Amino acid sequence: MSVPLSGGRSPTPVQLRADVFRRGGVQGLRDWPATVTATVPTRPPATGGAAAAATRPAAEALRDLGATEGGLSSDEAARRLRRWGPNAVHSHRARVWLVLWHQMRSPLLGLLLAAAVVSSFVGERSDALIIGVIVALSVGLGFVNEYRAEKTAQSLHAKVRHRAVVLRDGRPQEVEVTGLVPGDVVELRLGDIVPADLRLLQVTGLECSESVLTGESLPVVKDTAPVRAGTALAELSGCALMGTVVHSGSGRGVVVATGAEAEFGKIAAGLSGHQTETEFQVGLRRFSMLLVYVAGALTTSIFVINVALHRPLIDALLFSLAIAVGITPQLLPAVVSTSLAAGSRRMSRRKVLVKRLVCIEDLGDVDVLFTDKTGTLTQGRIDFMRAVPVDGTSAEEVLRLGLLCTEAEVDDQGRPVGGNPLDAALWESPAAASERSALGGRKRVGILPFDHERRMVSVTVTDPDGVTVLITKGAPETVLERCTEVPETARRALEAEFAAANRVVAVATRPAPAAGTLTAADEHDLSLAGLLVFLDPPKSDAAAALRRLDTLGITVKIVTGDNPAVAAKVCHDLGLTDAGVLTGNDLDTLDDDQLATATRNTTVFARVSPEHKARIVRIQRRTGGDVAFLGDGVNDALALHAADVGISVDSATDVAKDAADVILLEKDLGVLADGVTEGRRIFANTIKYVLMGTSSNFGNMFSAAGASLFLPFLPMLPSQILLNNLLYDSSQLAIPTDEADEEQVRRPAHWDIAFIRRFMVCFGPISSLFDFLTFAVMLGVFHADAAQFHTGWFVESLATQTLVIFAIRTRRIPFWRSRPSLPLTLTALGVVAFGAALPVTPLAHVLGFQLLPTVFFATVAGMVVVYLVLVEIGKRIFYRAAPPSIPPRPALGHRHLRRRAARFSTVTRLPRPRATQ
Repeated sequence: MSVPLSGGRSPTPVQLRADVFRRGGVQGLRDWPATVTATVPTRPPATGGAAAAATRPAAEALRDLGATEGGLSSDEAARRLRRWGPNAVHSHRARVWLVLWHQMRSPLLGLLLAAAVVSSFVGERSDALIIGVIVALSVGLGFVNEYRAEKTAQSLHAKVRHRAVVLRDGRPQEVEVTGLVPGDVVELRLGDIVPADLRLLQVTGLECSESVLTGESLPVVKDTAPVRAGTALAELSGCALMGTVVHSGSGRGVVVATGAEAEFGKIAAGLSGHQTETEFQVGLRRFSMLLVYVAGALTTSIFVINVALHRPLIDALLFSLAIAVGITPQLLPAVVSTSLAAGSRRMSRRKVLVKRLVCIEDLGDVDVLFTDKTGTLTQGRIDFMRAVPVDGTSAEEVLRLGLLCTEAEVDDQGRPVGGNPLDAALWESPAAASERSALGGRKRVGILPFDHERRMVSVTVTDPDGVTVLITKGAPETVLERCTEVPETARRALEAEFAAANRVVAVATRPAPAAGTLTAADEHDLSLAGLLVFLDPPKSDAAAALRRLDTLGITVKIVTGDNPAVAAKVCHDLGLTDAGVLTGNDLDTLDDDQLATATRNTTVFARVSPEHKARIVRIQRRTGGDVAFLGDGVNDALALHAADVGISVDSATDVAKDAADVILLEKDLGVLADGVTEGRRIFANTIKYVLMGTSSNFGNMFSAAGASLFLPFLPMLPSQILLNNLLYDSSQLAIPTDEADEEQVRRPAHWDIAFIRRFMVCFGPISSLFDFLTFAVMLGVFHADAAQFHTGWFVESLATQTLVIFAIRTRRIPFWRSRPSLPLTLTALGVVAFGAALPVTPLAHVLGFQLLPTVFFATVAGMVVVYLVLVEIGKRIFYRAAPPSIPPRPALGHRHLRRRAARFSTVTRLPRPRATQ
């Protein structure tokens, strides 16, 4: 939960409001912490929560909780966890009633059931029963699939973890946030999300952003002094409250309230979350509105025609409603949910977790990716290489100074807990092992924690002789500019290390008084002691991952706080030889229009702050396309929110993970490419169902409307239309198992309602043509009565609209050049066989079917073949007229106005960071 201390990061303070913590605004309050189902704990006796604890001295609060400054024992913590429950406010759970409501809320289904009830009262009870059973089966089928998808989402949420550094058994250790109990002593560092309500015991320049609770945008200065009884929540300076963010400094506090008893939990428990729509959901809604208009026009015209022909009112109403249901792909939500759930399981196996299933499709839309280089292009396994002294010091002394200058707590094995990767690499190096003994007797008496403007950390250390020295460690540029003199040999050494793509931290010192509070004003007149050099070599497979992303149409740009020479060298080694470079100082000289032009030819953005990162992402979005940002630090949170798709990793800081849509279990661009491919495959499969359903359903319902004009009876009974629709939709539930053609995932694809409308108008009449051919055969050749006519058209329409999936699922001509999945093949053929066999089953009489002549089935088989041939011809003409290019992108701000603009209005605009050399 600490922010890396290095010369490779250049962040500024992050201030986030409530609706910035997670995608979906208020939902964020309900979902953090959210790894287990919350249980309402019994409030610990004598604490009264944060408000009461803040009025008592810290020592008294510890005594009331039965704790010490060294924390609890592991056994006592386990006992309290059993008594008071996990530290969780809410979790994502699959709720049966909510999923069932999603299936039942269709107004068409409600009207159909109402009409069925009316028909039962007027004597048509068998028809009413059949309609009721079919509707129940349709709802049940959708419910089962959507509930499975919700269970998948629940399991994904359980995999996103948050950890905190606590004192247990007198030593620091990391534990799951949900395992915190009242009495635990918790360490707070820059960028941490406060995991529970804490009574502060120690603070060092601690400030917390509390807008999540109070709405105040400015951070609040914290101290350990008690406050008056009745003090407002926004003025509890002696407490750090759950869900707030450590803006600067560090601190230590004892847990006084967890879960639903924390102030955060009390608010979250009374709120109902509403997640905003993604572009994918907006596209589905717009598509649904298209179907509403078409269904409304057809239903109204058919009802008017049948009433004008003096057919029974109930029959006309049921038939019209059945037509409306028939043209509506009732199982589209189930198909989408099943696709997303199946995709999320596949992505999970590929080490990609999504917080919301619909974010999978968003990932497939990405065409520009901004990413840090550490851990993505480089191995992320930082090793300490050497200490480079300057005149008058030794390598051993530089190493000892680097070991002393750290924010991390050191456990009983001498390892830092909760520190940053550079400190961990330094302490675990073989060189450090021989120097640890030399640290004995030196005592750290003051600390000025790392922050994003200074980009360094300072400590005051007193040796056994009573001499106190200030030690500063951080980014070379910021440390060197505070030194009184920098030898030319040190500058040349620094340039050589940067040219070799090594990460470098500078260490400097100066005498300091033994007492007094350490501030940034003390970091002056330093003497450079030397450089600490770390190695983070490029990944062996990074070049191949970059090439793969390029084949997916994704442009990769590097956004890093590291030195520009280091970043450019790494990119060059990985094949990005034409990488243009801009630094944070360069960005400060460009207005937005100039930056938009510059980004086209820039691959590396180096020495940039969090605001720089967010600005780059916003400007890139203005140029068109969907933008993803991959980051893992608190300094990445603003950019993660600014992007269309925020991506983080499981080892990231809590703020970064909460800001992200997608979590990678492995920080690897190859893993990300797998996720992008899966997102595009899911969208391709969804579009297969949409194109097939709209064209064939529109054709069949148009045929029904036309047949009503000349037939003396209804073309098909309402129950038969519903059964046809149910069987047809059931066969399409296997679409999520289908593979996508290479050309379908090569480029991003977006919803294009105009394209869907053209496809429906083009291919629907082809379906109607064969329907009318069936009518002619039934009436002219077989002289069919009403029952036989119903049966014949039922079999033919089910066969044509089901089997056309093999042609529509691919743009390849002929369609057998693209092989469908085995489940899709078996279900499509099985449904057609089942429909053809229904007239000879005992259900035939109940459903109003009649035996058909054997020669009719041969005729239908021939018509299906001709139908598929005509569809192939239609595909060739259609795609020539509308070549398979990327559909038009949504208008600027389309998704962002829905998902992000509201959140950006709540992100405090921070002062631009001081420029560095």
